[in-house]
Amino acid sequence: MKFDLSNLRGDITGGITAGVVALPLALALGVASGLGPMAGMYGAIVVGFFAALFGGTGPQISGPTGPMVVVLAGLFASLSGDAALIFTAVMLAGVIQVAFGLFGLGHYIRLVPYPVISGFMTGIGVIIIILQLNPLLGHDSPSGTLGALGYLPTALSDVHVINLLLGLGTLALVYSWPARFGRYLPAPLAALIAGTLVAYFALDVPVLGDIPTGLPELHLPTFSGDQMLLVVEAAVILAVLGSLDSLLTSLVADNMTRDRHHSNRELVGQGIGNTAAGLLGGIAGAGATMRTVVNIRSGGRGRVSGMTHALVLLAVALGLGPLASNIPMAVLAGILVKVGLDIIDWSYLKRAHQGPRWDLILMAMVLLLTIFVDLITAVAAGVVLAALSFVKQVASLQIERLRNLPEHLDSDDDKAILERNGDTIALFEFSGPLSFGAAADLGHHVREHSEPGSRILILDFSSMPFLDLSAALAVETIATDARDSGKLLYLAGMNDEVRTVLEKLNGGLPGDGRFRDRSEALRVAETALERRDGDAGGALPAGA
Repeated sequence: MKFDLSNLRGDITGGITAGVVALPLALALGVASGLGPMAGMYGAIVVGFFAALFGGTGPQISGPTGPMVVVLAGLFASLSGDAALIFTAVMLAGVIQVAFGLFGLGHYIRLVPYPVISGFMTGIGVIIIILQLNPLLGHDSPSGTLGALGYLPTALSDVHVINLLLGLGTLALVYSWPARFGRYLPAPLAALIAGTLVAYFALDVPVLGDIPTGLPELHLPTFSGDQMLLVVEAAVILAVLGSLDSLLTSLVADNMTRDRHHSNRELVGQGIGNTAAGLLGGIAGAGATMRTVVNIRSGGRGRVSGMTHALVLLAVALGLGPLASNIPMAVLAGILVKVGLDIIDWSYLKRAHQGPRWDLILMAMVLLLTIFVDLITAVAAGVVLAALSFVKQVASLQIERLRNLPEHLDSDDDKAILERNGDTIALFEFSGPLSFGAAADLGHHVREHSEPGSRILILDFSSMPFLDLSAALAVETIATDARDSGKLLYLAGMNDEVRTVLEKLNGGLPGDGRFRDRSEALRVAETALERRDGDAGGALPAGA
């Protein structure tokens, strides 16, 4: 493993700063997951250390993130808090991420369309905020988004005013903390300390309570029980979501450092980190954008910074229990509301009405599915619909460009032939590979542009490198239509691969003639028409 120690001082400074920023977030996200604040701490320590050690993005800071915690909180509710199965899901997610990296899928995971990413990230931000509304009002939050929303009227009828003011004050302090102080004491940590001190000396509000300290215990995976399907499903979601989150953060780091990350190596590092986190009782993590940005701005550039961040948290965790037990739930809720608000894609929401309407609809659909159904359904539906929309757009362009009128041709002789014969010769030239979306409309397009006076149809395959089943069947349909309507069909410019596909599928080439190129097909077509006109009532001869 290569270590660049040329920026050692900056990496240590950046790592320490990132560790301080990560502390309140790790505690809050651990509580939000249902597994407790120390599970969040161990997740930040283990994922942060191993992802930095084995990953492919130098200044990346990894640890618990909002999207991962939303999945874990849902799993916690579904499994009735069975920690063994939840940690098994975290381990499986890590193994899946390692497989992603080893099979080179890092370059493909980033191909998820932006409206889909924006929709589920905004949805996750909304979920985090919804889950913190009841704690802000002084009540325990039921598991799940719908449960939290359903309990909200009850909480509103019995508001713990002091608890609410403490949470709102925490949120206000996080937003208003002066930037010049943030260099030495990050806003979330300042809010955590201030809120805890005020509550400890002056308020009676719900707090975290007893927290274990010391080194984590080993949690071996459990592969028995009726809930394994839920575990595997959650592991897949965690793996995909964590990979997307990490690689997007890697892109942010690249833009700031003018460097280039290694996608597949990053997935391997994240996978090792999550596998180790599950074994040691930590929640799943991913590359964290805010903490990575803080690290880079504080001087961090290499993997030493991420490892330093983890060691800082480890030192705190070994003696944090007695102090952390006094942290009010409202303070953590206020910090998490800030996390949720930061995850929402405000930049896109402000401009969404100016862009394509379909992208806005897609984003809104993914957002609603994320909040009210689940993440994997939202992302899967979004990717499928985005892909189908893209295929439709490409197909429309391919169909529009299919027919070449004389003025579009580069050969004067070809132009002259088409001009002399008018609509009796219909030439259709493929501009490249034909998508299955365009193939579905190919037969209709040819019929529409070859009626009623066309007598010879020419399909020019010169620019088509290959032919799939959909396109081959479309050609067969054109040949059948031409035969039924008494027209000739000439095929021109086919390479060996295209000709072989058509021959095998149809038991021989369809149509009435095969030619080397478009020019030869046009000359033969004109000759055939002249013979027909010279021999009244004679049939059109087939091509060579």
